[in-house]
Amino acid sequence: MTMHEITGVVTEVGSKVQNFKIGDRVGVGCMVGSCLSCVECDSNLENYCAQRILTYNNTYYDGTNTYGGYSDHIVVKEHFVVRIPDNLQLDVAAPLLCAGITVYSSMKFFGLDKPGLHLGVVGLGGHGHFCVKFAKAFGAKVTVISSSPDKKNDVIDRLGADAFIYGEDANQMQDATNTMDGIIDVSSKARSLQPYISMLKTHGKLLALGSPSSSNSLPNVNSLISGRKTVAGSTIGGLKETQEVLDFAAKHNIAADIELIKMDYVNTAIERIEKVDIRYRFVIDVGKTLS
Repeated sequence: MTMHEITGVVTEVGSKVQNFKIGDRVGVGCMVGSCLSCVECDSNLENYCAQRILTYNNTYYDGTNTYGGYSDHIVVKEHFVVRIPDNLQLDVAAPLLCAGITVYSSMKFFGLDKPGLHLGVVGLGGHGHFCVKFAKAFGAKVTVISSSPDKKNDVIDRLGADAFIYGEDANQMQDATNTMDGIIDVSSKARSLQPYISMLKTHGKLLALGSPSSSNSLPNVNSLISGRKTVAGSTIGGLKETQEVLDFAAKHNIAADIELIKMDYVNTAIERIEKVDIRYRFVIDVGKTLS
């Protein structure tokens, strides 16, 4: 992914670089800088640093703009580079650097990484398919809730989910009342969150990770109080945890389901994304396109 999910091979290192050498397989995620001295940075949470520098459309330390992966090379401070395990191909590893770490970090922090849990996943795209794969690797039962009924067979046969709920079917939604320990909502569609709260067991957690164009309708507070339920948000992860998700994915043979394209296919890819015609991530082969 050219903006902020970048993988490649080291071609040159500075004189003070200690952790990488020419030829290493590496990745650069959503950040290329932070202050490295605040409480968040000291806690390996550079993603929450008030001075974090995004990989694209941000201002770098020297005042120049950051442009992400729209080139055949990128220069990055070594603190913000991660190592790609040998058994992960570069193309299928790239989406782990944003989509993958976003869902992994939230599931770990909020305790939805324990075996035996019943987890729901709302929205099945780049983030959602990682939710299913990580949840199954953690040992959870997984139910996907989607407004696209044509994804049912793919969800169960290809991704290994245990059940599928068509989100527009009131009866199916009602039957799932009080059945789930946690729900990870990665949909970008604005809607009410209340139906998902009803699906949670006592002490259940709803993690809102999607970013809708307009605000979701928040659940009734009494429905949270009566079941000690939690609604929370989260974003990516720090560099230590980003390396952790790569290592976890390599250990459990988790890779993104992608379609590899060249740069001249980008406009068509955008049109297909708008039609939800992708399973589940486009990855641009910039190197071969520009060579």
